Amino acid sequence: MTGPQPTAAPSLNAIRDAAEAIRGEVVRTPLVLLPDTGSDAPEIWLKLENLQPVGSFKIRGAANLARSLTPDDLRTGVWTASAGNMAQAAAWVARRRDIPCVVVVPDSAPSAKTEAVERMGGRVIKVPHEAWWQAMEDGRFPGLAGRYLPPFDDPLVMAGNGTIGLELIEDLPGVDAILVPYGGGGLAVGIAAAVKALRPSVRVYAVEAETSAPLAASLAAGEPRRVERVPSFVDGIGGAAVFPRMFELARRVLDGSLVASITEIEEAVRLLAGRARVVAEGAGACPVAVALSGRVPAPCRRIACVVSGGNINAAVLAGILAGGKATPEPPRQTGGPRQ
Repeated sequence: MTGPQPTAAPSLNAIRDAAEAIRGEVVRTPLVLLPDTGSDAPEIWLKLENLQPVGSFKIRGAANLARSLTPDDLRTGVWTASAGNMAQAAAWVARRRDIPCVVVVPDSAPSAKTEAVERMGGRVIKVPHEAWWQAMEDGRFPGLAGRYLPPFDDPLVMAGNGTIGLELIEDLPGVDAILVPYGGGGLAVGIAAAVKALRPSVRVYAVEAETSAPLAASLAAGEPRRVERVPSFVDGIGGAAVFPRMFELARRVLDGSLVASITEIEEAVRLLAGRARVVAEGAGACPVAVALSGRVPAPCRRIACVVSGGNINAAVLAGILAGGKATPEPPRQTGGPRQ
Protein backbone atom coordinates (compact mmCIF):
# COMPACT_ATOMS: atom_id res chain seq x y z
CA MET A 1 0.00 0.00 0.00
CA THR A 2 1.35 3.43 -0.91
CA GLY A 3 0.36 6.82 0.39
CA PRO A 4 -1.05 9.78 -1.54
CA GLN A 5 1.20 11.19 -4.27
CA PRO A 6 2.28 14.80 -3.68
CA THR A 7 0.86 17.35 -6.07
CA ALA A 8 2.07 20.43 -4.21
CA ALA A 9 4.60 21.36 -1.58
CA PRO A 10 3.17 21.10 1.95
CA SER A 11 1.26 24.12 3.23
CA LEU A 12 2.46 26.15 6.19
CA ASN A 13 -0.51 24.87 8.20
CA ALA A 14 0.40 21.26 7.41
CA ILE A 15 3.97 21.89 8.54
CA ARG A 16 2.80 23.57 11.74
CA ASP A 17 0.47 20.63 12.38
CA ALA A 18 3.43 18.30 11.90
CA ALA A 19 5.46 20.28 14.42
CA GLU A 20 2.76 19.73 17.02
CA ALA A 21 2.32 16.06 16.09
CA ILE A 22 5.97 15.13 16.48
CA ARG A 23 6.75 17.31 19.48
CA GLY A 24 8.34 15.11 22.12
CA GLU A 25 9.17 12.35 19.65
CA VAL A 26 11.97 14.13 17.81
CA VAL A 27 14.70 16.52 18.89
CA ARG A 28 14.53 20.24 18.23
CA THR A 29 18.10 20.21 17.04
CA PRO A 30 20.57 22.98 17.91
CA LEU A 31 21.75 25.62 15.50
CA VAL A 32 25.42 26.44 16.06
CA LEU A 33 27.92 28.76 14.40
CA LEU A 34 30.84 27.16 12.57
CA PRO A 35 33.84 28.88 14.17
CA ASP A 36 36.87 30.47 12.52
CA THR A 37 35.71 30.61 8.92
CA GLY A 38 37.74 33.77 8.26
CA SER A 39 36.96 37.47 8.09
CA ASP A 40 35.99 37.37 4.41
CA ALA A 41 33.82 34.27 4.68
CA PRO A 42 30.08 34.35 5.39
CA GLU A 43 28.67 33.24 8.71
CA ILE A 44 27.98 29.52 8.43
CA TRP A 45 25.40 28.08 10.82
CA LEU A 46 24.93 24.36 11.32
CA LYS A 47 21.47 22.81 11.82
CA LEU A 48 22.54 19.58 13.51
CA GLU A 49 20.06 16.93 12.37
CA ASN A 50 22.80 14.36 12.99
CA LEU A 51 21.76 14.61 16.65
CA GLN A 52 18.33 13.06 16.07
CA PRO A 53 17.71 9.66 17.75
CA VAL A 54 18.43 7.80 14.49
CA GLY A 55 21.25 10.10 13.46
CA SER A 56 19.37 11.94 10.70
CA PHE A 57 16.44 14.19 9.85
CA LYS A 58 14.42 11.24 8.49
CA ILE A 59 12.81 10.67 11.87
CA ARG A 60 10.75 13.85 11.41
CA GLY A 61 8.88 12.69 8.32
CA ALA A 62 8.58 9.10 9.50
CA ALA A 63 7.14 10.14 12.85
CA ASN A 64 4.64 12.51 11.25
CA LEU A 65 3.44 9.87 8.80
CA ALA A 66 3.28 7.11 11.43
CA ARG A 67 1.14 9.20 13.77
CA SER A 68 -1.50 9.46 11.03
CA LEU A 69 -1.80 5.70 10.53
CA THR A 70 -4.43 3.51 12.17
CA PRO A 71 -3.79 0.17 13.88
CA ASP A 72 -5.34 -1.50 10.83
CA ASP A 73 -2.83 0.31 8.59
CA LEU A 74 -0.01 -1.11 10.68
CA ARG A 75 -1.27 -4.62 11.45
CA THR A 76 1.14 -6.29 8.99
CA GLY A 77 4.05 -3.97 9.76
CA VAL A 78 5.89 -1.42 7.67
CA TRP A 79 8.55 -1.40 4.99
CA THR A 80 10.54 1.18 3.09
CA ALA A 81 13.14 1.54 0.35
CA SER A 82 16.07 3.63 1.51
CA ALA A 83 19.83 4.04 1.24
CA GLY A 84 19.94 3.87 5.01
CA ASN A 85 18.57 6.86 6.89
CA MET A 86 14.86 6.36 6.20
CA ALA A 87 15.52 2.69 6.83
CA GLN A 88 16.59 3.55 10.36
CA ALA A 89 13.64 5.88 10.84
CA ALA A 90 11.22 3.15 9.71
CA ALA A 91 12.82 0.65 12.09
CA TRP A 92 12.54 3.20 14.90
CA VAL A 93 8.82 3.72 14.13
CA ALA A 94 8.24 -0.03 14.03
CA ARG A 95 10.06 -0.75 17.29
CA ARG A 96 8.06 1.92 19.13
CA ARG A 97 4.88 0.26 17.91
CA ASP A 98 6.04 -3.35 18.28
CA ILE A 99 5.41 -4.22 14.63
CA PRO A 100 7.65 -5.83 11.97
CA CYS A 101 9.82 -3.73 9.68
CA VAL A 102 11.59 -4.63 6.43
CA VAL A 103 13.86 -2.28 4.51
CA VAL A 104 15.07 -2.60 0.93
CA VAL A 105 18.48 -0.99 0.49
CA PRO A 106 20.95 -0.71 -2.39
CA ASP A 107 23.88 -3.08 -2.16
CA SER A 108 26.16 -0.07 -1.66
CA ALA A 109 24.40 0.96 1.56
CA PRO A 110 26.94 1.53 4.35
CA SER A 111 27.11 -1.04 7.12
CA ALA A 112 26.84 1.75 9.70
CA LYS A 113 23.26 2.27 8.52
CA THR A 114 22.18 -1.30 7.86
CA GLU A 115 23.58 -2.55 11.16
CA ALA A 116 21.64 0.18 12.98
CA VAL A 117 18.45 -1.06 11.31
CA GLU A 118 19.16 -4.60 12.48
CA ARG A 119 19.89 -3.44 16.04
CA MET A 120 16.41 -1.92 16.10
CA GLY A 121 14.86 -5.21 14.95
CA GLY A 122 14.42 -4.44 11.26
CA ARG A 123 15.15 -6.89 8.46
CA VAL A 124 17.42 -5.68 5.66
CA ILE A 125 17.21 -6.83 2.04
CA LYS A 126 20.09 -5.68 -0.16
CA VAL A 127 19.47 -5.43 -3.90
CA PRO A 128 21.23 -3.90 -6.92
CA HIS A 129 20.88 -0.13 -7.17
CA GLU A 130 18.47 -0.36 -10.11
CA ALA A 131 16.08 -2.69 -8.24
CA TRP A 132 16.17 -0.45 -5.18
CA TRP A 133 15.42 2.60 -7.31
CA GLN A 134 12.49 0.79 -8.92
CA ALA A 135 11.07 -0.10 -5.49
CA MET A 136 11.02 3.60 -4.62
CA GLU A 137 9.44 4.46 -7.96
CA ASP A 138 6.70 1.83 -7.56
CA GLY A 139 6.16 1.75 -3.80
CA ARG A 140 6.13 -2.04 -4.18
CA PHE A 141 8.60 -4.89 -3.84
CA PRO A 142 8.02 -8.59 -4.58
CA GLY A 143 7.01 -10.57 -1.52
CA LEU A 144 6.66 -7.63 0.86
CA ALA A 145 3.41 -6.75 2.60
CA GLY A 146 2.79 -4.05 5.17
CA ARG A 147 2.42 -0.29 4.95
CA TYR A 148 4.99 1.34 2.69
CA LEU A 149 6.67 4.37 4.27
CA PRO A 150 7.81 6.56 1.35
CA PRO A 151 11.27 7.97 2.02
CA PHE A 152 10.50 11.40 0.57
CA ASP A 153 7.48 11.71 -1.78
CA ASP A 154 4.61 11.75 0.69
CA PRO A 155 2.80 14.93 1.84
CA LEU A 156 3.09 14.02 5.53
CA VAL A 157 6.75 13.07 5.21
CA MET A 158 7.53 16.40 3.52
CA ALA A 159 5.53 18.29 6.15
CA GLY A 160 7.54 16.59 8.88
CA ASN A 161 10.75 17.56 7.12
CA GLY A 162 9.44 21.10 6.81
CA THR A 163 9.53 21.54 10.58
CA ILE A 164 13.27 22.13 10.16
CA GLY A 165 12.39 25.24 8.17
CA LEU A 166 10.14 26.53 10.96
CA GLU A 167 12.95 26.10 13.47
CA LEU A 168 15.52 27.79 11.24
CA ILE A 169 13.41 30.89 10.74
CA GLU A 170 12.67 31.10 14.49
CA ASP A 171 16.28 30.52 15.57
CA LEU A 172 18.09 32.52 12.88
CA PRO A 173 15.81 35.37 11.80
CA GLY A 174 18.58 37.09 9.82
CA VAL A 175 19.38 34.10 7.63
CA ASP A 176 20.03 34.94 3.97
CA ALA A 177 20.30 31.44 2.49
CA ILE A 178 19.65 27.85 3.52
CA LEU A 179 21.54 24.94 1.94
CA VAL A 180 19.80 21.56 1.93
CA PRO A 181 21.08 18.18 0.67
CA TYR A 182 19.03 16.88 -2.27
CA GLY A 183 18.42 13.16 -2.59
CA GLY A 184 14.80 12.34 -3.35
CA GLY A 185 13.73 15.93 -2.75
CA GLY A 186 11.45 15.59 0.26
CA LEU A 187 13.81 17.39 2.63
CA ALA A 188 14.56 20.32 0.36
CA VAL A 189 10.95 20.78 -0.74
CA GLY A 190 9.62 20.54 2.82
CA ILE A 191 12.10 23.07 4.20
CA ALA A 192 11.63 25.46 1.27
CA ALA A 193 7.85 25.32 1.64
CA ALA A 194 8.08 26.48 5.25
CA VAL A 195 10.75 29.09 4.64
CA LYS A 196 9.15 30.65 1.58
CA ALA A 197 5.79 30.90 3.37
CA LEU A 198 7.36 32.75 6.30
CA ARG A 199 10.26 34.64 4.68
CA PRO A 200 9.99 34.70 0.87
CA SER A 201 13.25 36.65 0.53
CA VAL A 202 15.34 33.83 2.03
CA ARG A 203 17.00 31.74 -0.65
CA VAL A 204 16.81 27.97 -0.36
CA TYR A 205 19.29 26.00 -2.43
CA ALA A 206 19.57 22.28 -2.96
CA VAL A 207 23.12 20.92 -2.79
CA GLU A 208 24.47 17.89 -4.63
CA ALA A 209 27.75 16.05 -5.10
CA GLU A 210 29.44 16.31 -8.48
CA THR A 211 29.43 12.51 -8.85
CA SER A 212 25.61 12.47 -9.01
CA ALA A 213 23.89 15.81 -9.52
CA PRO A 214 20.70 15.11 -11.46
CA LEU A 215 18.75 18.06 -10.06
CA ALA A 216 21.30 20.61 -11.29
CA ALA A 217 21.23 19.00 -14.73
CA SER A 218 17.44 18.86 -14.76
CA LEU A 219 17.02 22.49 -13.69
CA ALA A 220 19.44 23.57 -16.41
CA ALA A 221 17.47 21.57 -18.99
CA GLY A 222 14.04 22.57 -17.68
CA GLU A 223 12.97 18.94 -17.48
CA PRO A 224 14.02 15.76 -15.64
CA ARG A 225 17.33 14.41 -16.94
CA ARG A 226 19.42 11.35 -16.20
CA VAL A 227 23.12 11.69 -15.41
CA GLU A 228 25.98 9.28 -15.07
CA ARG A 229 26.16 8.21 -11.44
CA VAL A 230 29.62 7.56 -10.00
CA PRO A 231 29.48 5.77 -6.62
CA SER A 232 31.21 7.59 -3.76
CA PHE A 233 31.16 7.74 0.01
CA VAL A 234 28.37 10.33 -0.31
CA ASP A 235 25.56 7.79 -0.15
CA GLY A 236 22.64 9.78 1.28
CA ILE A 237 22.18 11.90 -1.86
CA GLY A 238 22.84 11.45 -5.53
CA GLY A 239 20.91 9.18 -7.82
CA ALA A 240 21.10 8.87 -11.58
CA ALA A 241 17.88 10.82 -12.05
CA VAL A 242 15.31 12.98 -10.30
CA PHE A 243 11.81 11.71 -9.69
CA PRO A 244 9.59 13.65 -12.13
CA ARG A 245 6.84 14.21 -9.56
CA MET A 246 9.39 15.71 -7.14
CA PHE A 247 11.15 17.75 -9.84
CA GLU A 248 8.00 19.74 -10.50
CA LEU A 249 7.71 20.62 -6.81
CA ALA A 250 11.42 21.34 -6.41
CA ARG A 251 11.68 23.83 -9.23
CA ARG A 252 8.69 25.77 -7.87
CA VAL A 253 10.13 26.33 -4.41
CA LEU A 254 13.93 26.08 -4.69
CA ASP A 255 16.30 28.79 -5.87
CA GLY A 256 18.60 26.35 -7.63
CA SER A 257 21.05 23.54 -7.01
CA LEU A 258 24.70 24.08 -6.07
CA VAL A 259 27.26 21.33 -6.57
CA ALA A 260 30.32 20.37 -4.52
CA SER A 261 33.23 18.14 -5.47
CA ILE A 262 34.02 14.99 -3.53
CA THR A 263 37.31 16.55 -2.42
CA GLU A 264 35.41 19.55 -1.04
CA ILE A 265 32.97 17.29 0.80
CA GLU A 266 35.82 15.28 2.31
CA GLU A 267 37.41 18.51 3.53
CA ALA A 268 34.07 19.61 5.01
CA VAL A 269 33.82 16.29 6.91
CA ARG A 270 37.32 16.93 8.32
CA LEU A 271 36.56 20.54 9.19
CA LEU A 272 33.29 19.71 10.94
CA ALA A 273 34.95 17.02 13.05
CA GLY A 274 38.08 18.99 13.86
CA ARG A 275 36.71 22.47 14.32
CA ALA A 276 33.10 21.97 15.42
CA ARG A 277 33.32 18.44 16.89
CA VAL A 278 30.49 17.39 14.58
CA VAL A 279 30.38 13.98 12.89
CA ALA A 280 28.67 14.31 9.51
CA GLU A 281 28.12 11.82 6.73
CA GLY A 282 28.89 12.92 3.20
CA ALA A 283 25.39 14.22 2.46
CA GLY A 284 25.36 16.14 5.75
CA ALA A 285 28.71 17.76 5.00
CA CYS A 286 27.79 18.72 1.43
CA PRO A 287 26.03 21.99 2.41
CA VAL A 288 29.10 23.08 4.36
CA ALA A 289 31.33 22.25 1.40
CA VAL A 290 29.18 24.46 -0.83
CA ALA A 291 29.04 27.28 1.74
CA LEU A 292 32.85 27.31 2.02
CA SER A 293 33.33 27.13 -1.76
CA GLY A 294 32.03 30.63 -2.43
CA ARG A 295 29.37 29.34 -4.83
CA VAL A 296 26.41 30.69 -2.88
CA PRO A 297 25.34 33.75 -4.89
CA ALA A 298 25.98 37.14 -3.30
CA PRO A 299 25.00 38.91 -1.16
CA CYS A 300 24.30 35.98 1.19
CA ARG A 301 26.37 36.64 4.32
CA ARG A 302 24.48 34.44 6.80
CA ILE A 303 24.09 30.87 5.59
CA ALA A 304 22.39 27.96 7.35
CA CYS A 305 23.59 24.48 6.43
CA VAL A 306 21.35 21.50 7.16
CA VAL A 307 23.69 18.79 8.46
CA SER A 308 21.20 16.13 7.48
CA GLY A 309 22.85 13.11 9.09
CA GLY A 310 25.87 11.68 10.83
CA ASN A 311 25.66 8.01 9.88
CA ILE A 312 29.08 7.44 8.38
CA ASN A 313 31.10 4.24 8.61
CA ALA A 314 33.92 4.50 11.14
CA ALA A 315 36.54 3.27 8.68
CA VAL A 316 35.47 5.81 6.05
CA LEU A 317 35.51 8.61 8.61
CA ALA A 318 38.92 7.55 9.89
CA GLY A 319 40.32 7.58 6.36
CA ILE A 320 39.00 11.08 5.73
CA LEU A 321 40.26 12.43 9.06
CA ALA A 322 43.68 10.96 8.37
CA GLY A 323 43.82 13.01 5.18
CA GLY A 324 43.22 10.14 2.81
CA LYS A 325 40.55 9.67 0.20
CA ALA A 326 37.23 8.08 1.13
CA THR A 327 36.30 5.02 -0.90
CA PRO A 328 32.89 3.35 -1.14
CA GLU A 329 32.49 0.36 1.13
CA PRO A 330 32.37 -2.99 -0.72
CA PRO A 331 28.91 -4.61 -0.79
CA ARG A 332 28.14 -6.77 2.23
CA GLN A 333 25.46 -9.44 2.51
CA THR A 334 23.15 -8.83 5.44
CA GLY A 335 19.80 -9.78 6.89
CA GLY A 336 18.11 -11.75 4.16
CA PRO A 337 18.51 -12.90 0.60
CA ARG A 338 19.75 -10.73 -2.20
CA GLN A 339 17.00 -10.15 -4.69
